[in-house]
Amino acid sequence: MKILVVGSVAYDAVETPAGKRNSQLGGSASYFSVAASYFSEVALVGVVGSDFDPADRAMYEAHGIDTSGLISSNGKTFRWTGEYLKNINQAVTLETQLNVFGDFEPELGSAHANAPFLFLANIDPNLQLKVLESMTERPKMVAADTMNLWIDIERPALLDVISKVDTLLINEGEAMQLTEQNHLPDVAAAIISLGPDSTVIKRGEYGAALFGDGFSLAAPAYPLERVIDPTGAGDSFAGGFMGYLASVDRVDQETLRTAAIVGSTMASFTVEDFGLDRLKQLTRTDIEERFDAFVNLTRFNPLS
Repeated sequence: MKILVVGSVAYDAVETPAGKRNSQLGGSASYFSVAASYFSEVALVGVVGSDFDPADRAMYEAHGIDTSGLISSNGKTFRWTGEYLKNINQAVTLETQLNVFGDFEPELGSAHANAPFLFLANIDPNLQLKVLESMTERPKMVAADTMNLWIDIERPALLDVISKVDTLLINEGEAMQLTEQNHLPDVAAAIISLGPDSTVIKRGEYGAALFGDGFSLAAPAYPLERVIDPTGAGDSFAGGFMGYLASVDRVDQETLRTAAIVGSTMASFTVEDFGLDRLKQLTRTDIEERFDAFVNLTRFNPLS
Protein backbone atom coordinates (compact mmCIF):
# COMPACT_ATOMS: atom_id res chain seq x y z
CA MET A 1 0.00 0.00 0.00
CA LYS A 2 1.62 3.26 -1.10
CA ILE A 3 1.60 6.71 0.48
CA LEU A 4 2.27 9.80 -1.58
CA VAL A 5 3.72 12.81 0.24
CA VAL A 6 4.07 16.20 -1.42
CA GLY A 7 6.10 18.74 0.51
CA SER A 8 9.41 20.45 1.10
CA VAL A 9 12.94 19.09 1.08
CA ALA A 10 15.38 21.48 2.71
CA TYR A 11 18.74 22.06 4.30
CA ASP A 12 18.37 23.45 7.81
CA ALA A 13 20.68 25.39 10.08
CA VAL A 14 19.46 24.78 13.62
CA GLU A 15 20.59 25.90 17.06
CA THR A 16 19.15 24.41 20.27
CA PRO A 17 20.41 24.34 23.88
CA ALA A 18 22.15 21.08 22.91
CA GLY A 19 24.25 22.62 20.14
CA LYS A 20 24.23 23.82 16.56
CA ARG A 21 24.10 22.19 13.15
CA ASN A 22 24.45 23.67 9.67
CA SER A 23 23.06 22.30 6.41
CA GLN A 24 21.33 19.24 7.88
CA LEU A 25 18.77 17.50 5.69
CA GLY A 26 15.24 18.56 6.60
CA GLY A 27 11.92 19.63 5.15
CA SER A 28 8.47 18.25 5.84
CA ALA A 29 8.63 15.59 3.14
CA SER A 30 11.97 14.27 4.45
CA TYR A 31 10.79 13.68 8.00
CA PHE A 32 7.43 12.31 6.90
CA SER A 33 8.92 9.92 4.33
CA VAL A 34 11.55 8.42 6.58
CA ALA A 35 9.10 7.93 9.47
CA ALA A 36 6.45 6.38 7.21
CA SER A 37 8.97 4.13 5.45
CA TYR A 38 9.16 1.84 8.49
CA PHE A 39 5.52 0.85 7.88
CA SER A 40 4.64 1.30 4.22
CA GLU A 41 5.85 2.11 0.72
CA VAL A 42 6.30 5.85 0.30
CA ALA A 43 6.67 8.08 -2.75
CA LEU A 44 8.04 11.60 -2.32
CA VAL A 45 7.22 14.52 -4.63
CA GLY A 46 9.32 17.64 -4.15
CA VAL A 47 12.08 19.77 -5.61
CA VAL A 48 15.76 20.20 -4.77
CA GLY A 49 18.56 22.29 -6.20
CA SER A 50 21.78 21.36 -7.94
CA ASP A 51 23.48 21.51 -4.53
CA PHE A 52 21.50 18.54 -3.23
CA ASP A 53 23.84 15.87 -1.89
CA PRO A 54 23.50 12.52 -3.74
CA ALA A 55 24.08 10.81 -0.39
CA ASP A 56 20.81 12.28 0.86
CA ARG A 57 18.88 10.89 -2.10
CA ALA A 58 20.62 7.56 -1.49
CA MET A 59 19.44 7.66 2.13
CA TYR A 60 15.83 8.01 0.98
CA GLU A 61 16.24 5.13 -1.41
CA ALA A 62 17.89 2.96 1.26
CA HIS A 63 14.61 3.35 3.15
CA GLY A 64 12.68 2.19 0.09
CA ILE A 65 11.35 5.68 -0.63
CA ASP A 66 10.41 6.28 -4.27
CA THR A 67 12.29 9.45 -5.29
CA SER A 68 11.19 9.51 -8.94
CA GLY A 69 9.07 12.56 -8.08
CA LEU A 70 11.95 14.41 -6.40
CA ILE A 71 12.92 16.79 -9.17
CA SER A 72 16.31 18.50 -9.39
CA SER A 73 16.28 22.09 -10.62
CA ASN A 74 19.01 24.61 -11.36
CA GLY A 75 19.64 26.70 -8.28
CA LYS A 76 19.89 26.05 -4.57
CA THR A 77 17.80 23.80 -2.36
CA PHE A 78 15.33 25.42 0.06
CA ARG A 79 17.21 26.65 3.15
CA TRP A 80 15.82 27.37 6.63
CA THR A 81 17.65 28.78 9.66
CA GLY A 82 16.09 28.67 13.10
CA GLU A 83 16.72 28.40 16.82
CA TYR A 84 15.02 26.99 19.92
CA LEU A 85 17.05 28.83 22.54
CA LYS A 86 14.18 30.54 24.39
CA ASN A 87 11.53 27.84 24.08
CA ILE A 88 12.31 24.27 23.06
CA ASN A 89 8.71 23.90 21.81
CA GLN A 90 8.79 26.93 19.52
CA ALA A 91 11.20 27.56 16.68
CA VAL A 92 12.28 31.11 15.98
CA THR A 93 12.85 31.51 12.26
CA LEU A 94 15.96 33.55 11.56
CA GLU A 95 16.10 33.18 7.79
CA THR A 96 14.17 31.47 5.00
CA GLN A 97 15.58 31.06 1.50
CA LEU A 98 12.96 29.44 -0.72
CA ASN A 99 15.36 29.10 -3.66
CA VAL A 100 14.05 26.45 -6.11
CA PHE A 101 11.14 25.68 -3.77
CA GLY A 102 9.75 29.13 -4.52
CA ASP A 103 8.84 27.95 -8.03
CA PHE A 104 7.70 24.48 -7.00
CA GLU A 105 4.80 23.17 -9.09
CA PRO A 106 4.11 19.54 -8.15
CA GLU A 107 3.67 17.21 -11.11
CA LEU A 108 2.41 13.69 -10.45
CA GLY A 109 3.35 10.64 -12.48
CA SER A 110 0.69 8.03 -13.20
CA ALA A 111 1.83 5.83 -10.31
CA HIS A 112 1.78 8.76 -7.89
CA ALA A 113 -1.70 9.83 -9.00
CA ASN A 114 -3.08 6.41 -8.01
CA ALA A 115 -1.74 6.40 -4.46
CA PRO A 116 -4.41 5.26 -1.98
CA PHE A 117 -2.97 7.36 0.86
CA LEU A 118 -2.01 11.00 0.39
CA PHE A 119 -0.29 13.41 2.76
CA LEU A 120 -0.32 17.08 1.80
CA ALA A 121 2.57 18.44 3.83
CA ASN A 122 2.86 22.08 4.87
CA ILE A 123 2.95 23.93 1.54
CA ASP A 124 0.84 26.62 -0.13
CA PRO A 125 -2.79 25.41 0.00
CA ASN A 126 -3.18 26.28 -3.69
CA LEU A 127 -0.52 23.65 -4.41
CA GLN A 128 -2.26 21.21 -2.07
CA LEU A 129 -5.45 21.70 -4.08
CA LYS A 130 -3.54 21.16 -7.31
CA VAL A 131 -2.26 17.83 -6.02
CA LEU A 132 -5.76 16.75 -4.97
CA GLU A 133 -7.11 17.63 -8.40
CA SER A 134 -4.28 15.67 -10.04
CA MET A 135 -5.18 12.39 -8.34
CA THR A 136 -6.74 9.83 -10.69
CA GLU A 137 -9.39 9.10 -8.10
CA ARG A 138 -10.04 10.24 -4.57
CA PRO A 139 -7.57 8.44 -2.28
CA LYS A 140 -8.83 6.24 0.53
CA MET A 141 -7.23 8.60 3.05
CA VAL A 142 -6.10 12.20 2.65
CA ALA A 143 -4.40 14.11 5.45
CA ALA A 144 -2.97 17.62 5.41
CA ASP A 145 -0.82 19.89 7.54
CA THR A 146 -0.68 23.67 7.49
CA MET A 147 0.78 26.65 9.34
CA ASN A 148 0.05 30.20 10.50
CA LEU A 149 1.36 31.79 7.29
CA TRP A 150 -1.33 30.14 5.16
CA ILE A 151 -4.00 30.92 7.76
CA ASP A 152 -2.99 34.57 7.43
CA ILE A 153 -2.55 34.98 3.68
CA GLU A 154 -4.40 32.10 1.95
CA ARG A 155 -7.36 31.43 4.23
CA PRO A 156 -10.00 30.84 1.48
CA ALA A 157 -7.78 28.29 -0.32
CA LEU A 158 -6.84 26.68 2.99
CA LEU A 159 -10.48 26.30 4.00
CA ASP A 160 -11.11 24.67 0.62
CA VAL A 161 -8.31 22.17 1.31
CA ILE A 162 -9.59 21.44 4.81
CA SER A 163 -13.08 20.75 3.46
CA LYS A 164 -11.65 18.04 1.18
CA VAL A 165 -9.38 16.09 3.55
CA ASP A 166 -10.13 13.29 6.00
CA THR A 167 -7.74 14.47 8.71
CA LEU A 168 -6.13 17.81 9.46
CA LEU A 169 -2.90 17.75 11.47
CA ILE A 170 -2.12 21.12 13.00
CA ASN A 171 -0.21 22.70 15.89
CA GLU A 172 -2.30 23.80 18.86
CA GLY A 173 -1.58 27.52 18.51
CA GLU A 174 -2.35 27.46 14.80
CA ALA A 175 -5.52 25.46 15.41
CA MET A 176 -6.68 28.19 17.79
CA GLN A 177 -5.76 30.84 15.25
CA LEU A 178 -7.68 29.02 12.52
CA THR A 179 -10.84 28.48 14.56
CA GLU A 180 -10.72 31.50 16.88
CA GLN A 181 -11.46 29.10 19.74
CA ASN A 182 -9.38 28.61 22.90
CA HIS A 183 -10.79 25.42 24.50
CA LEU A 184 -9.28 22.30 22.89
CA PRO A 185 -12.56 20.36 22.38
CA ASP A 186 -14.14 23.50 20.92
CA VAL A 187 -11.13 23.93 18.63
CA ALA A 188 -11.45 20.34 17.43
CA ALA A 189 -15.21 20.62 16.93
CA ALA A 190 -14.73 23.77 14.88
CA ILE A 191 -12.13 22.04 12.66
CA ILE A 192 -14.34 19.00 12.11
CA SER A 193 -17.25 21.30 11.21
CA LEU A 194 -15.10 22.51 8.29
CA GLY A 195 -15.15 19.05 6.70
CA PRO A 196 -12.60 16.55 8.05
CA ASP A 197 -13.70 13.37 9.83
CA SER A 198 -10.93 13.82 12.39
CA THR A 199 -8.15 16.13 13.47
CA VAL A 200 -4.84 15.75 15.27
CA ILE A 201 -3.83 18.76 17.32
CA LYS A 202 -0.10 18.66 18.02
CA ARG A 203 0.93 20.01 21.42
CA GLY A 204 4.74 19.76 21.48
CA GLU A 205 6.11 18.40 24.75
CA TYR A 206 2.51 17.77 25.90
CA GLY A 207 1.85 15.22 23.16
CA ALA A 208 -1.05 15.29 20.73
CA ALA A 209 -4.83 15.09 20.87
CA LEU A 210 -6.90 13.13 18.37
CA PHE A 211 -10.55 14.04 17.88
CA GLY A 212 -13.06 12.24 15.69
CA ASP A 213 -16.76 11.61 15.40
CA GLY A 214 -17.77 10.77 18.95
CA PHE A 215 -14.31 9.90 20.24
CA SER A 216 -11.07 11.47 21.36
CA LEU A 217 -7.62 10.34 22.47
CA ALA A 218 -4.87 12.13 24.37
CA ALA A 219 -1.55 10.79 23.10
CA PRO A 220 1.20 11.59 25.62
CA ALA A 221 4.67 12.76 24.74
CA TYR A 222 7.41 10.31 25.67
CA PRO A 223 9.20 11.54 28.83
CA LEU A 224 12.70 12.01 27.44
CA GLU A 225 15.41 13.24 29.76
CA ARG A 226 16.69 15.59 27.08
CA VAL A 227 15.29 16.96 23.83
CA ILE A 228 18.08 17.63 21.34
CA ASP A 229 16.26 19.04 18.30
CA PRO A 230 12.46 19.32 17.88
CA THR A 231 12.72 20.12 14.17
CA GLY A 232 10.57 17.75 12.14
CA ALA A 233 8.80 16.14 15.10
CA GLY A 234 5.36 17.04 13.75
CA ASP A 235 6.12 15.67 10.30
CA SER A 236 7.59 12.51 11.85
CA PHE A 237 4.34 12.16 13.80
CA ALA A 238 2.42 12.45 10.54
CA GLY A 239 4.67 9.86 8.90
CA GLY A 240 4.11 7.34 11.68
CA PHE A 241 0.39 8.14 11.74
CA MET A 242 -0.14 7.69 7.99
CA GLY A 243 2.39 4.88 7.70
CA TYR A 244 0.53 2.76 10.22
CA LEU A 245 -2.87 3.42 8.60
CA ALA A 246 -1.47 2.43 5.20
CA SER A 247 0.07 -0.73 6.68
CA VAL A 248 -3.28 -1.96 8.01
CA ASP A 249 -5.21 -0.52 5.04
CA ARG A 250 -8.07 0.52 7.27
CA VAL A 251 -9.22 3.86 8.66
CA ASP A 252 -11.63 3.72 11.58
CA GLN A 253 -11.72 4.73 15.23
CA GLU A 254 -9.58 1.80 16.34
CA THR A 255 -6.84 2.29 13.75
CA LEU A 256 -6.82 6.07 14.15
CA ARG A 257 -6.25 5.71 17.89
CA THR A 258 -3.35 3.31 17.35
CA ALA A 259 -1.96 5.51 14.58
CA ALA A 260 -1.81 8.47 16.97
CA ILE A 261 0.41 6.48 19.35
CA VAL A 262 2.57 5.29 16.45
CA GLY A 263 2.93 8.93 15.41
CA SER A 264 3.98 9.93 18.91
CA THR A 265 6.45 7.06 18.91
CA MET A 266 8.16 8.26 15.73
CA ALA A 267 8.20 11.89 16.88
CA SER A 268 9.88 10.85 20.14
CA PHE A 269 12.79 9.36 18.22
CA THR A 270 13.22 12.43 16.02
CA VAL A 271 13.78 14.83 18.92
CA GLU A 272 16.52 12.62 20.41
CA ASP A 273 19.12 13.89 17.94
CA PHE A 274 19.68 16.59 15.35
CA GLY A 275 17.75 16.39 12.10
CA LEU A 276 17.15 12.88 10.82
CA ASP A 277 20.16 11.37 12.60
CA ARG A 278 18.14 9.21 15.01
CA LEU A 279 15.07 8.63 12.88
CA LYS A 280 16.94 7.19 9.91
CA GLN A 281 18.80 4.59 11.97
CA LEU A 282 15.89 2.86 13.72
CA THR A 283 15.17 -0.85 13.79
CA ARG A 284 11.78 -2.50 14.04
CA THR A 285 12.71 -3.57 17.57
CA ASP A 286 13.42 0.05 18.54
CA ILE A 287 9.98 1.07 17.32
CA GLU A 288 8.10 -1.79 18.94
CA GLU A 289 9.82 -1.28 22.30
CA ARG A 290 9.11 2.46 22.28
CA PHE A 291 5.48 1.84 21.26
CA ASP A 292 5.09 -0.58 24.18
CA ALA A 293 6.55 2.08 26.47
CA PHE A 294 3.84 4.47 25.30
CA VAL A 295 1.20 1.88 26.09
CA ASN A 296 2.61 1.53 29.61
CA LEU A 297 2.48 5.30 30.12
CA THR A 298 -1.31 5.15 30.25
CA ARG A 299 -1.90 1.64 31.59
CA PHE A 300 -3.84 1.49 34.84
CA ASN A 301 -6.25 -0.72 36.77
CA PRO A 302 -9.99 -0.07 37.00
CA LEU A 303 -11.39 1.30 40.26
CA SER A 304 -13.09 -2.00 41.04
